[in-house]
Amino acid sequence: MKKQTISTKKIVLTALLAALTVAGSYLRITIPLDIGGTSSFHLGNILCALSGILLGPWYGGLAAGLGSAIYDIFNPLYISECWITFLMKGVYGLVAGLIAWQVHNPWNTRVRFSYIKALLASAAGAVSYAVLYLGKSYFYSGLFLHGLTPEAAMISVLGKLPATIFNMAVAMIFAPILAMAISKALEAAHLSLE
Repeated sequence: MKKQTISTKKIVLTALLAALTVAGSYLRITIPLDIGGTSSFHLGNILCALSGILLGPWYGGLAAGLGSAIYDIFNPLYISECWITFLMKGVYGLVAGLIAWQVHNPWNTRVRFSYIKALLASAAGAVSYAVLYLGKSYFYSGLFLHGLTPEAAMISVLGKLPATIFNMAVAMIFAPILAMAISKALEAAHLSLE
C-alpha cells in the first residue's frame, strides 16, 4: 500500500489558495437586507471552486474553508460565524475536488481534467454551498439568531437568492477558465501541483 506524505509544495499551495480566497472574499459589495442581515456579491467563491479543482478534495476543501474563515475573523459582521463558514466553504472545495479529481481516486493523485469536468466540479461545489448557505440563513440566522417567524425567515432567504445565484454563476464561469489556464501554464513549464 502506498503511503501518502504531505509535501511542502502541497502545504504552500494550500496556504496560497487560502490567501487568495481571503483576497477574493474582500472583493465584495455588501447589501443590507430589511429582514435577517446582509447579503454580498463577492469573488471568494471562484477561489473556493478553484482550490478544489486544483488541489483535490482534501487540500482544496481546507484552502477554501480556511481562507473564507480567515476573512470572517477579520470582519466584525461575520466573526461569530467563522467556524460555520469554515465548514460550509470547506464543503464547497471538497465537493469541487471530488468531482475534478474523481471520487474513486484512492491515492488522491492528480488526474487530467477537461474544461467540462472543471465546469461540473465548479457547479457541484456551487450548488452544494448554496444549499448549505440558504439552509443556514433560514434555520440558524433566521429562526435561531434573529427569532424570525418561518415566513419572515423564508423572506430573508429569498432576499439572499439574487446574490447567491450571481456568486454561483460567476464561480461556475471563471473557476474552470482559471483552472484550465493554470493547468496549461504548469504543463508548459513542466511543473505540477503534486
